[in-house]
Amino acid sequence: MPPPSDRPEPEGKVADATDGNWVDRFAPETIRPFLRLSRADRPIGTWLLLLPCWWGLTLAMLSDGNSSWHDLWIFMGCGGGAWLMRGAGCTWNDITDRKIDAAVARTRSRPLPSGQVTVQAALIWMAVQAAIAFVILLTFNQAAIGLGVLALLPAAIYPFAKRFTWWPQIFLGLAFNWGALLAWTAHSGSLAAPAFLLYGAGIAWTLFYDTVYAHQDIEDDALIGVKSTARLFANRTPIWLMRFLAISTGLMTLACLSTIARNQPFVLATALLGVMGMGMHMLWQLRQLQLTNPLILLMVFRSNRTAGLIPVIFFALALLV
Repeated sequence: MPPPSDRPEPEGKVADATDGNWVDRFAPETIRPFLRLSRADRPIGTWLLLLPCWWGLTLAMLSDGNSSWHDLWIFMGCGGGAWLMRGAGCTWNDITDRKIDAAVARTRSRPLPSGQVTVQAALIWMAVQAAIAFVILLTFNQAAIGLGVLALLPAAIYPFAKRFTWWPQIFLGLAFNWGALLAWTAHSGSLAAPAFLLYGAGIAWTLFYDTVYAHQDIEDDALIGVKSTARLFANRTPIWLMRFLAISTGLMTLACLSTIARNQPFVLATALLGVMGMGMHMLWQLRQLQLTNPLILLMVFRSNRTAGLIPVIFFALALLV
């Protein structure tokens, strides 16, 4: 057997897919293009959609001190829902962006511009994923179901944002962090101020990591006229990333302070350690950053799974204090 570096690339492999991913290695060939359309070969997006859900759930549990077996289902349901809705969202994004993707080196190998999947088949696939996700949503309370339906609005608008604003990452943040509101409500039955603070923290975090991601395509985007914060900030990107870091960790700190009672100092300290850990990880990302090196940019972007997971771990530990 030849070493991995000498093996031929799987047919239809997307350029920025993780090496040796399960889709290219194990999935039946007939469904590989659809799984690639859903980014199942690039799991980082599912994590970035899921982690704010877990922030919202764990902080809501810290807020009222209640927990039940249904919270375990919310935890797992958010996982399944994030995978499905990320897939449906990516499918919608690729349908609307198929001509743009064909003009960008990194994205022209995606299933639609490369001809692996037709637009009609992609629409059906998107509907199937959304329908299954809706079934999961129906197991939550009525308020959470309503929020889940409303989440379709920012998700539908996002692919068009790069055509009319230099800040499309804000629209991505609105869509990708909606789970913080939904999961909080799924536990508590209603929204509260800390949930909105957490939502704002997530939006600032999205501005941080997606600006890094957008720098991979900055030259192609300039040629075809696609707007992004990466093009807007250019060489000033590190300064802006530091601002987003401060806003994200600052709002998350306020969410913890407004959620956890002052007579629980060890609980509060544990939760705040999670916020500090996330901030330190984002500082580490800034030190690694090389704006003209696509491999480093992708590595830094993917490392945000760890950054976002740190608060989840510490919020969960705070529940045990």
